[in-house]
Amino acid sequence: MHVLLDLTARPVIGHRGARAHAPENTLPSFRLGVEQGADAIEFDVRVTADGVPVVLHDPTLDRTTDLSGEVARLPWDRVRVADAGARFSPDGGRTHPWRGKDARIPTLGEVVAAFPDTPLLIEIKTPTASDAVRRVLEEHAAVSRSVVASAHYAALEPFRDPRFNVGASSVESTRLFRQALLGTRPGPVRYQALFLPFRRWGMMIPSRRFVAAARTLGCPMHVWTVNDVDLAIRFWRTGVCGIVTDSPGTMRAARDRA
Repeated sequence: MHVLLDLTARPVIGHRGARAHAPENTLPSFRLGVEQGADAIEFDVRVTADGVPVVLHDPTLDRTTDLSGEVARLPWDRVRVADAGARFSPDGGRTHPWRGKDARIPTLGEVVAAFPDTPLLIEIKTPTASDAVRRVLEEHAAVSRSVVASAHYAALEPFRDPRFNVGASSVESTRLFRQALLGTRPGPVRYQALFLPFRRWGMMIPSRRFVAAARTLGCPMHVWTVNDVDLAIRFWRTGVCGIVTDSPGTMRAARDRA
């Protein structure tokens, strides 16, 4: 069983790799996350103007690279030369240890190929990326080790296929949250797991009642982005399965205390 679908597992999920220690959503960050013991790696996908699925969180290059511009309006040849380590600083801007060190924005295909045995959590940032993501996962025989998630319900429609593992969209998770809050029995769902922020609407999301409702459906709940050890232990003891974190090594050590 996929570690992100196993109700008995407590996976540590590397948020954009090991984001606290290396430039997010780059191959070096993913390598470091795996080295630190992440059970799965999480990353975001968008598409370039010429249809190439790339691993990047923001709609623009501005925050994380030395270039600027909207990815959806730029060709891959332009995106690929950006230095994705240019702005990374572990000390508030005093130093930039990854600047000029060939940390680039990778394609989805490059990530899938570089980590052939690693479970993947793929966040699709826009529905326009869905078909390209599906094609790459099929071409690389990576369907079974991937879980595809998105805030957008429409982005998940191409994956409503028994071969794919799908996370709940925002509207679906909100519906289950309300049902749990009201004590209403949830009906059939079209997803296999939930991936949620630990705080929303001014409240802590993974309450015991909400977690129990998800477990009743056979759906593990995973929470992002948790970097506080005590908070992670609290969530694990509440019944949350996975912790998405910027520092997988730290959370693996914390898991033994939960």
